[in-house]
Amino acid sequence: MYSALFLFVLLALAGCAEEKTVWKFSGPTMGTFYNITVVDVPDGMNQAELQSAVDAELAAVNQEMSTYIPDSELMQVNAGPVAEPIALSKNLALVIRDALEIYRNSGGAFDVTVGPLVNLWGFGPSPEPEAVPEAEQIDALREKIGSDALQLDGQVLTISRPVQIDLSAIAKGHGVDRVADLLVQEGIHNFLVEVGGELRTAGVNPAGNTWRIGIERPTAGQVVQQPIAVSGKGIATSGDYRNYYERDGKRYSHTLDPRTGRPVEHHLASVTVIADTSALADGYATALNVMGAEAGLKLAEELQLAVFLLVKTDSGFEERASSAFAPYLESQER
Repeated sequence: MYSALFLFVLLALAGCAEEKTVWKFSGPTMGTFYNITVVDVPDGMNQAELQSAVDAELAAVNQEMSTYIPDSELMQVNAGPVAEPIALSKNLALVIRDALEIYRNSGGAFDVTVGPLVNLWGFGPSPEPEAVPEAEQIDALREKIGSDALQLDGQVLTISRPVQIDLSAIAKGHGVDRVADLLVQEGIHNFLVEVGGELRTAGVNPAGNTWRIGIERPTAGQVVQQPIAVSGKGIATSGDYRNYYERDGKRYSHTLDPRTGRPVEHHLASVTVIADTSALADGYATALNVMGAEAGLKLAEELQLAVFLLVKTDSGFEERASSAFAPYLESQER
């Protein structure tokens, strides 16, 4: 079920109309890397100090939400008592609240408790299975998942039955939002933040224009299928075209449907979502990728989500987009 995101940052090729201060820096985080570009840096700011602050913010996100840090807040929640209220930090409560909203709106297609099934199918830390799981194994684990077991009241979480929460499909987006908020607090209003492919933009790029992002064509090599112009939003793409395995001639996608306990079998190759926050874009991209093109686009229209879909056909890829996505499309020959 976890996202695989493929977006390019398309920096303008033309020279800047006026000289601007532009900083670019990157570093490791959350098992991946972050990349940041800031434009028009305030006077007196030090780049090393800014990057140190970014690193500290991302380290805090990790300490709150990682499943790889034994004493992270999330792991303490997972090890906590069942059916007893647990007080959460503001940020962890925010992410779980977003996750539950997406869970409800998607009819369970997005579920942060799906980890045991991901592991069973060999798309987690466990190796790929020699044979596909039996129906009995799948059904047994389906009884142990379900975000309906999570009740959140403000910052107090109650877990009604034993489930394990894994925020991998939304936490990177939240990390992007945290860094974006930090940059704004530091007086920076033109930037692009990317963590493991999840993006958030603000203001203008080094050429003084709206940030341009390229949605990748789901083929070998890095080719832009569709350029978009986005500022002031979070962007995420989910797709299964690079993470799968085959058994007995059948392809099994890493995108698992929590409602069935099995990999999806539709022809949706990738879905890109633009939302107010990167966390919501991240989560909804995963949810719609599970749902498939028809159901996903229907939900996007109901929620007025800006969504762009690439559907595999016999002749290539068919583009579909929600009404809310139209303002971001660049009209040009490709």
